[in-house]
Amino acid sequence: MQYVYIVVIGLHVVAGVFWAGTTVAVARDPEIKAERFFRPQMGAAGLAFLTGLLLWYFFHEGAFGSMEKVLALGILTALIAAGVQGALVGSASRQLAGADTATQTELRAKMTRGERIAGGLLVITVFCMATAKMF
Repeated sequence: MQYVYIVVIGLHVVAGVFWAGTTVAVARDPEIKAERFFRPQMGAAGLAFLTGLLLWYFFHEGAFGSMEKVLALGILTALIAAGVQGALVGSASRQLAGADTATQTELRAKMTRGERIAGGLLVITVFCMATAKMF
């Protein structure tokens, strides 16, 4: 059973690092085309959520102490980050095809804003995961 834990934790960490890392990188450099990263980011977010559910089941089922409250805050901020990316980045990237230059500039600004908001929320998520054991 320990191998299952190791695999699930590894997948959770890799997916989370990719999601948070690409989000922060795209948010910091508007020249990076956010639409190229949107689908992989959402795939990583989905994998992070699924493996996170498994980890909660394995290690936190039936308990809701201070550690679980900090982790729940991290989960909430990650869910909001995924929603922001879907609403701002996803919708703008779908409208990008066939748009004129002025509209493309507006849509890219919208995507950058979405990545920045999501990046900030994911920083909070990472902080919650890293410090939850302290509580």
